[in-house]
Amino acid sequence: MSVFAASSPSAIGRGARCLVVDDFEAMRKVTINQLRQMGVERIESARNGAEALRLLKNQRFDVVLSDWNMPVMTGVELLQAMRADERLFAIPFVLITAEAERSRVQEAISMGVTSLLLKPYSPKQLAQRLEKALQWKPRAPGDFAGEGLPAQNAHAPATQDTASTPSAEEQEAPRPTILIVDDTPDNLLLLSQLFKGEYRIRLAQTGAKAMEVVTSDDPPDLVLLDIMMPGMDGFEVARMMREHPTSQSIPIIFVTAMASADARIRGLDLGAVDFITKPIDPETLKPRVRNFMRYVQLRKDLQAEFDSMVEAAQLREDVERITRHDIKAPLAGALGLVQALIEDDSVGRRQVEQLRLMEESVMQVLNMINLSSELYKIESGRFVLRAQPVLIGELLRRIAEMNRVTFAEKDLSIAVDTDVAVGAEPPVALADSTLCYSIFQNLLRNACEAAPHGSRVSVQLQDQNPLRIIISNTGAVPIAIRDRFFDKFVTAGKQGGQAWAHIPPNCSPRPSMAA
Repeated sequence: MSVFAASSPSAIGRGARCLVVDDFEAMRKVTINQLRQMGVERIESARNGAEALRLLKNQRFDVVLSDWNMPVMTGVELLQAMRADERLFAIPFVLITAEAERSRVQEAISMGVTSLLLKPYSPKQLAQRLEKALQWKPRAPGDFAGEGLPAQNAHAPATQDTASTPSAEEQEAPRPTILIVDDTPDNLLLLSQLFKGEYRIRLAQTGAKAMEVVTSDDPPDLVLLDIMMPGMDGFEVARMMREHPTSQSIPIIFVTAMASADARIRGLDLGAVDFITKPIDPETLKPRVRNFMRYVQLRKDLQAEFDSMVEAAQLREDVERITRHDIKAPLAGALGLVQALIEDDSVGRRQVEQLRLMEESVMQVLNMINLSSELYKIESGRFVLRAQPVLIGELLRRIAEMNRVTFAEKDLSIAVDTDVAVGAEPPVALADSTLCYSIFQNLLRNACEAAPHGSRVSVQLQDQNPLRIIISNTGAVPIAIRDRFFDKFVTAGKQGGQAWAHIPPNCSPRPSMAA
């Protein structure tokens, strides 16, 4: 696995500091060489994630590129550790991997990966990912939290300019490339004529020339390889390809006059995907090549899909940042001013009623913002509770008062019983006060919407262990939806019913939300 810390190609230069971490020495050397060709001179390397983390804590780096699977500490574990460290969370992180399982890729995205690079890849693709990564503008550590990470230390990539427009070369979608390796010119001519209409063709008459091509900045997508060649034979070429990071994942089809079972087994052992004997039958060879080219295209499509997944996650985080900081903060300030006016004795009763309507409107908007941003984190397992003492009784009374104003035309009787003896301390729970408001406001609002005109809606807080909150109205949940009543989006014309929540003392509330 490899970890690189680097700047974008526009920013990559003599001053950039890059960290390359990989347990495979050849891969470290290849990547360092690729970075040097980009103009990077200050490069460090490490053999695993733990060693990389020690370097990161003692030196400054500009970007990290990491392969997935390393001993001691994997790339994802390194990413998680960096996103949990206030000094390291802002470093761009490019994950290099052959991993194609969507759930694992989603795991890396949830941890805050900046970019993903799928093997096999070319130096040009590496440079493109670095350029995207280094356009990344980090935000506060608490804005992004992987599951199990402290929210104050977790981080996700910002998204400004991240979803960049594909390059002209990417948009042109050049044809896949086949490298044909054979020491006989007639065979090279035959095979090139066979495939030149569908693919870009490159030719090599020696094993040494073939190795130059497959380890170049523009490697082929598939190699048609003869075995019996002077000097370096096809078996040796295949062995060397599998040992070189740039060429190790390129599919090989042996096309040879050797028809023995031993030759076939040896070729397959060296990682060949197929073995075709001469004389060549075009009707057999063409569909086989076409099938493997479909695989190549699927890998390219997968890279594009991973890029889209990362960009979508970054866009979602950017929207959350906007709602939290650019919208929510001014609303919270306005709410504070309104509440201060409500408490001002010089304000008349009629004005207080109007201010309470304003208070409710602002609270409703804040409620929607909280639900849109926080519920996503809860459902994806990334929510981290920042519990603070909450006076549940006072909160319930405020919500009830706002609903009395909202539903005044229904002539409802909304009663709140906090079950607290005179002189006793009011019940307190450790919770997120804003989410508590969202939960109980939705429950009580639903109850009021479903309650018949002139009926009673009661809110009862029972000071038990755990705390128990019961919201009751007239009516019942329809039988057809009872089993799904608390599922998302389930409704039945706001029929009446009862909902309750248990809140352990000094614990976060876990109420059931009415649909």
